[in-house]
Amino acid sequence: MALVSTNVREAGELLKVGQLVAIPTETVYGLAANALDSKAVAAIFAAKDRPTFDPLIVHVKSLDSMSDYVTNIPEKARQLAEAFWPGPLTLLLPKKSIIPDLVTSGLPTVGLRVPHHPLTLELLQMLEFPLAAPSANPFGYISPTTAQHVQEQLGDKIPFILDGGECLVGIESTIVSFEQETPRILRLGGLRSEDIESMIGSVEFNLYSSSSPLAPGMLKSHYAPRKPLYLHSKKEMADRELDAEIGYLFFTKPRHVALHENCLVLAEQSIETLSNNGLTNSLFLQAAQNLFGYLRKLDASPVKEIWVEILPEIDLGRAINDRLRRAAVSREL
Repeated sequence: MALVSTNVREAGELLKVGQLVAIPTETVYGLAANALDSKAVAAIFAAKDRPTFDPLIVHVKSLDSMSDYVTNIPEKARQLAEAFWPGPLTLLLPKKSIIPDLVTSGLPTVGLRVPHHPLTLELLQMLEFPLAAPSANPFGYISPTTAQHVQEQLGDKIPFILDGGECLVGIESTIVSFEQETPRILRLGGLRSEDIESMIGSVEFNLYSSSSPLAPGMLKSHYAPRKPLYLHSKKEMADRELDAEIGYLFFTKPRHVALHENCLVLAEQSIETLSNNGLTNSLFLQAAQNLFGYLRKLDASPVKEIWVEILPEIDLGRAINDRLRRAAVSREL
């Protein structure tokens, strides 16, 4: 199994010799390698069983270092970087030849971001290269938000997990492309689209790709548990009798769940609530933080399937619903 530690220097030494290291970020844990070393990058795809047509995000140490890896930085991209880096924002920009084609799946653009986690920022500062780092999980499965999640699924394939605690955002970064005149959001994520538009004006949305995606997270099936997951409206979830063979993930705690909490087996094994009652911004943040962890918990429980309440299409609810729709067996909404 992988060594789990907070030793940044040890993580750096492994990365310098082409090894894979799981790293913490504010979004999810990433499976990192030297982004300039094609052999190390190939090991990422092998460990995750990830198709090479799905490009990787490159993590850089600062806004100033971005120009080392891209040929052009549009003014609106710079504005977003200045406002939201370090943070859950990835900018898709034309790459320099120093970035291997394997990182970008042969595309002329590369996704860059500065992660907002003290251990990983310290790690990047001590390295002379950026880090390619998709989520540290088998391809298509629920993303990891703790070191233990990584250990459970990739611990036998990598030597080291840098333990930075639980991820504070809990869902992947928002990806913005600048190839067209109007910027496009290619993946909803931990930075709200409202915040992006408040900075650079209106954007377009291009969120799905059946093959050859322009950026990570665009495939229609992704983030999925092993058990079938079904989406339902708040009313549908509230109107149905609870079933011990079904795991339930509510946005806020519905009244009827309280009636069943004397049944400890049902309550403890198969009912989770993403956030407390209400619709404030902090509750969407809490829901994002809890999403992947609770999906993993329900997937490991004895239930046969998972029912999830769709969230309101506002704030981070849009990004959470995006993950849920890609994870669902059948989309009922």
